[in-house]
Amino acid sequence: MNTIHTMEVIHSIADLRSRIKEYRRNNDESVGFVPTMGFLHEGHASLLRKARSQSGLVVLSIFVNPIQFGPGEDFERYPRNAERDLQVAEAAGADLVFMPSVSEMYPTPIRTNVSVTGLTSRLCGASRPGHFDGVATVVSKLFHIVQPDQAFFGLKDAQQVAVIEQMVKDLNLGVEVVPCPTLREKDGLAMSSRNVYLTEEERKQALVLSQSLDKAKEFVQSRINFTTNELESLVSSHIATAPLAVIDYAQVLTFPTLEPFENSHHIDSIIIALAVKFGKTRLIDNVIIQLRK
Repeated sequence: MNTIHTMEVIHSIADLRSRIKEYRRNNDESVGFVPTMGFLHEGHASLLRKARSQSGLVVLSIFVNPIQFGPGEDFERYPRNAERDLQVAEAAGADLVFMPSVSEMYPTPIRTNVSVTGLTSRLCGASRPGHFDGVATVVSKLFHIVQPDQAFFGLKDAQQVAVIEQMVKDLNLGVEVVPCPTLREKDGLAMSSRNVYLTEEERKQALVLSQSLDKAKEFVQSRINFTTNELESLVSSHIATAPLAVIDYAQVLTFPTLEPFENSHHIDSIIIALAVKFGKTRLIDNVIIQLRK
């Protein structure tokens, strides 16, 4: 049984390592890890609960990682609320919360970069160059620090999941990546830390994202074969019904390889992925559809 009963907050890498080492010395249950950038919502809580159900020790990290933000992106104004994060973490069953400072994670300018090629050249990787290098590098660091048995990631950022799975496979990191379904508000909007930026009107219009994905799913399920053009224009034209929506991308690719394809013949699994701006807020959403069992 899990021997830790009160949640501990840890700020240094050395302390976290020794705490996990001590746990492993006295227990043979697995270590589950949920890496986040904080400002936790119900989506993060669901990852922690999943980890809690599968792991003896649940480790959460909260770290807004500067190297995955490009120039002019929202690193400074990325929402933060440490006090509330700790309440959510405790309620969802975290044992250890790792909250390092930037200087703890990057004491000197980092000269080593983990770069996953191919998968990162489309979708968010195309519109945010360098973003996934920052993600892969920090996740690799965290995996080396925590050395978890499983790591839990939300599929709302499906490209991120594909990138991390590829990195784990290529580098034999010995971590099982557990993808978890996107959690949504009652009206369908994907839960995101960035939703707090939306004005009331933007929030209302942002519902076109999940609606367009639902329409696309219905379309796919009613066809034996379809082209990416048909699907992309269906999605884009529905998003365009919201006057405030500015589409960054609305793309249909194979999943998890993220390759373009002409028509759906012989394709096993696809992703319809969106990034759309409402005012200054960029939202992402997607649906993954299994075409053939």
